[in-house]
Amino acid sequence: MKWDLDSLTLTEIIQLQTQLSQTLQRRFEKSLALAFTDVAGSTEYFARYGDEAGRRLVQRHIDLLQRILPSVAGRIVDTAGDGAFTCFPSADAARQAMVELQTGIMRENTMYNREQQLAVRCGIHFGQVLTDGFLVSGDAVNLCARVASSASAGEIRVTRAAFQELLPSFRMRCRDLKTLELKGIGRPVEVLTLEWRDTANFPSAVYLVEMRELRPLPDQDLISFGRLRDINGVPANDIVLELPDQQTALQISRFQFELRRRPEGFVLRSVSDQITEVEGHAVPKGQEVALRSGMKVRVARLLTLEFRSAASSAPPPPPETRYTAY
Repeated sequence: MKWDLDSLTLTEIIQLQTQLSQTLQRRFEKSLALAFTDVAGSTEYFARYGDEAGRRLVQRHIDLLQRILPSVAGRIVDTAGDGAFTCFPSADAARQAMVELQTGIMRENTMYNREQQLAVRCGIHFGQVLTDGFLVSGDAVNLCARVASSASAGEIRVTRAAFQELLPSFRMRCRDLKTLELKGIGRPVEVLTLEWRDTANFPSAVYLVEMRELRPLPDQDLISFGRLRDINGVPANDIVLELPDQQTALQISRFQFELRRRPEGFVLRSVSDQITEVEGHAVPKGQEVALRSGMKVRVARLLTLEFRSAASSAPPPPPETRYTAY
């Protein structure tokens, strides 16, 4: 039907606007779960390794998503730069896809050295959008994009609206409610972090007993431990193993061991001929052993590390420790 708009009266135009608005809402307004993902550190990666290598890194992210989405009725709405915009029929479908994405990244990263490993941040929101089955638009889209950009590498953030749509068992895995002021969003936004890993299998902190110091573990798939702090100004180890007596500390290797994150949990891999013990059992150089929260690692028979599931306050200091050189 073709309208002669210039012949309509003011009343008829107002009535037509109302009819169009009602039709637009009835046909195109839907409640959907939205997710944005983007590759953390991609700008630096492109600058260091070039456009071709950077594009391959981004493509690994997209390829993983495309393998996951059909099983949860999700689809990619758009890709731009180093990210992807996806939508789902429910918040739990979005949650499942994002967890599978992070798990898949963790699994694939075992095949790459640290510099080539992929790290992705995720944001999930649930709300009203306008969609014709292809395009998806609305304030909810902008909000979800901002939530994703506020996340850290490897983190899945959910809005309060998405949290309320999750199954109770997964609401229990959300923590650290924050109220954020996000760029371009004219109101405070409540977000939570979805703890997608089993905290028993993935400790988040290490307590250096002799140093009486608790340190958070960086959220990455390979974490190095050793005496060496830097090489020509470049950090050498993620966790530097120190002792009050620097001369005694020289018995600890420059690179002692690594934690490697696998889908089922961390494994400790010894990279030194100097002795590394897990729960009293020596781990020879090149061998791996599962490491869980609550376990203790002894390095060079000098330094004890206790791995913990949360960066809680340190316990009272232990009795005076005497160092014995072997």
